[in-house]
Amino acid sequence: MPAHRTTLRRGLTALATLPLLALAATACGYGSESDDSSENQKVADGAKKIDGLDSVKIGYFPNLTHGTALVGVEQGFFQKALGGTKASYATFNAGPSEIEALNGKSIDIGWIGPSPAINGYTKSQGKNLRIIGGSASGGVKLVVDPKKIKTLDDLKGKKIATPQLGNTQDVAFLNWIAEKGWKVDAQSGKGDVTVVRSDNKVTPDAFKGGSLDGAWVPEPTASKLVSDGGKVLLDEADLWPNKKFVITNIIVRQGFLKEHPKAVEAVLKAAVDANEWIGKNPDKAKASANKQLEADSGKALPPEVLDPAWQSIQFTNDPLAATLDTEADHAVKAGLLEKPNLKGIYDLSTLNKVLKERGGKSVDDAGLGVR
Repeated sequence: MPAHRTTLRRGLTALATLPLLALAATACGYGSESDDSSENQKVADGAKKIDGLDSVKIGYFPNLTHGTALVGVEQGFFQKALGGTKASYATFNAGPSEIEALNGKSIDIGWIGPSPAINGYTKSQGKNLRIIGGSASGGVKLVVDPKKIKTLDDLKGKKIATPQLGNTQDVAFLNWIAEKGWKVDAQSGKGDVTVVRSDNKVTPDAFKGGSLDGAWVPEPTASKLVSDGGKVLLDEADLWPNKKFVITNIIVRQGFLKEHPKAVEAVLKAAVDANEWIGKNPDKAKASANKQLEADSGKALPPEVLDPAWQSIQFTNDPLAATLDTEADHAVKAGLLEKPNLKGIYDLSTLNKVLKERGGKSVDDAGLGVR
């Protein structure tokens, strides 16, 4: 077998183990149940069920890049749109575990990053999920110890963390390293730069303790590192056209989309409402997201972390499909994925219907939609 084919197969094998590893780390089964005791999240008396459903199960991360979902839950947008159908929630700490939950029908709809969506779609040969909307762009930074690293060239020979092998930030960093002309083995992380796969929860302590020289991470971890003395050396948005790239999308189980289109439309209406409210009420939205973070994780973010983190994220209904295709190419170049067939990963018809009804512009699937 040619060497490059062996590397690709190893990459796929490693990625295939991620759902099991992530699943073992979750607090309760496929994910932790989110508290739904607030008035904003209760089913209104006498309201009609949508599609005859008792509930719609929604998954997301307790993370600011999932701010649309956080605000949608805390402000009651989802429950209002679903009427007499209960909006139930589950939170996850890793994309692969959320894909497992989707496959196992533990959730119906979820907020997730591009890499796990790509992996989930390709592993199922295009049969398990569709991306039905966008949610967020940006919010990823390279933060370093300014005493050890002063320029981008200084990264050579240093230890830089990413959240997980094959995750969205890991792929982006490996691609950036390759474009610098440096060599790193994608699996081991060893090479001209040492890539350390470190959970976002433990990265700040490792950084403070000196075992890491920096990290390529999403918010709010990036701003936490800055509050601990780190310096932003690069904002990933600066590497993309118009400074926009997908960081969070909305996915749905294909069977659920086919069987319950009205419920899917209701959730998308709520997501559009949430993004509109975020745009019109940035300070209230930031506080709302932080309140839900506290409910989900037990701890709110302090202002010195929350404020810069929130400011660096753009919330959008556009899935920025062309950038997802580019991110898939980056994973292929890194040897973590065989060239995927992403045709059909998007179905933006319901979202565009919602946007049209509100006088908005339709969004594009970059030729990767259902035909």
